[in-house]
Amino acid sequence: MFEFDGQVVIVTGSGSPKGIGKTIAKTFAHQGAAVVIADMNEAGVEATVKEIQEEGGKALGVVVNITSEESVKAMVDKVMDNYGRIDVLVNNAGISQKVTVEDMTLADMRRIFEVNMFGLFLCTQACMKVMRAQKYGRIVNLSSVSGKRGGGVFGGAHYSASKAAVLAFSKNLSREICAEGVTINSVCPGLINTEIWKSLPADAAQKVIDGIPMGRPGETQEVANAILFLASKEASYITGEEIDINGGSHMD
Repeated sequence: MFEFDGQVVIVTGSGSPKGIGKTIAKTFAHQGAAVVIADMNEAGVEATVKEIQEEGGKALGVVVNITSEESVKAMVDKVMDNYGRIDVLVNNAGISQKVTVEDMTLADMRRIFEVNMFGLFLCTQACMKVMRAQKYGRIVNLSSVSGKRGGGVFGGAHYSASKAAVLAFSKNLSREICAEGVTINSVCPGLINTEIWKSLPADAAQKVIDGIPMGRPGETQEVANAILFLASKEASYITGEEIDINGGSHMD
């Protein structure tokens, strides 16, 4: 199960050594996929590609600004020139900001939505054209527990709003194209053990942990495993769905 030999997988935001994206990319590579490491961080892209290749995997690096339509088109063109197909898109790239609504500026709101929603839209729109022509594709979008319960972990109201928008967008798009062999699903991670979590003061960290029934943060691999399933052929009858990965901190 969950074999991706011959498949091409794009993971945005996978060039950072500190986030979930790198783990997602390496997980697909371990399952035989040719993974596209797409990120603005050129050094991070090169490092992740090298690491995957040294472990025997297949990887292609693309430096991309997902908020630029031209940059996203160039990414897709490069992938098609190299592989001729796109089977999976994981929209992982995202940013956050801890700020109250009172102190938030319109520029703050626009910056968060530019990446978390508009960038996701551009990547999805460009890749779904290829997938529709193939009559096959998997799109997995990273939302957040904050988009379902209204914050409580990291980020401000603009972050929560952008992640809620991801969920509504994913469901609507699924209704549009799922009959053509393309599924669109979302995952909603809660607190995950990344550098952001490790940077929290001890008292603040404990407060967050107290709200998690499992009593611990999740691991990046646990997020990657859920994404792997949704992107697999085995998940062929699942679309428009959202999977919570939060240790029980939010249940619905």
